[in-house]
Amino acid sequence: MVDMEGQIPSSLDPLAETKRFANSKGGYVHLRIQKRNRRKSITTIEGLNENFGYSKILKDLKKELCCNGNVVQDKNLGKVIQLQGDQRANVINFLVKEMLADKNQIKVHGFQGRGVV
Repeated sequence: MVDMEGQIPSSLDPLAETKRFANSKGGYVHLRIQKRNRRKSITTIEGLNENFGYSKILKDLKKELCCNGNVVQDKNLGKVIQLQGDQRANVINFLVKEMLADKNQIKVHGFQGRGVV
């Protein structure tokens, strides 16, 4: 008789266990805003798991938020994603929707404005 228990997947997504809220070392994901000049700003995302494909995440963020961005390698922080504009509220929704971070693991820094959650 063949053991079928080991062949049937328990969930639809085979990477669900590794994908679920897997950020770096169980720490926090930090969202910061930096002013460039009077009206321009940059949103930075740091603290995501190093095993994630940052270029893939950036591509999806740029497509969903209709903004430009890039991945920067920092000496102290590691890889950091930078996005044009104040995208903090949108990034929170994206990270929670894609299960890259739990809402409790996201820390928002910078000036408080525009109704950031």
